[in-house]
Amino acid sequence: MKRAFASILAIGLVASPLLAQPAASQQRSEQGEARREMSAGNIMPLRQIEARVLPTMKGAEYLGPAYDPAAMAYRLKFIRDGRVLFVDVDARTGRVLRRSN
Repeated sequence: MKRAFASILAIGLVASPLLAQPAASQQRSEQGEARREMSAGNIMPLRQIEARVLPTMKGAEYLGPAYDPAAMAYRLKFIRDGRVLFVDVDARTGRVLRRSN
């Protein structure tokens, strides 16, 4: 019994970093795509977009951005009063596309 538990635990420890890699590599690829698009002049710098949106989110804590290369949009994530809020922004123009409530 102890040997079986130890084997399962060992497999879990070995497999867990392998399972986490796709999410990390996807995030790196989205960041790389955003960098390439910004360098090419196709999208605005994230800091410029944040400078426009953050002041409008009074009382909310900014959790960070995510870039969607297919939509060429940023999703800025916030939390206020225990609720997660999203602001989707067109990365080309900086125009707010949608706000969750």
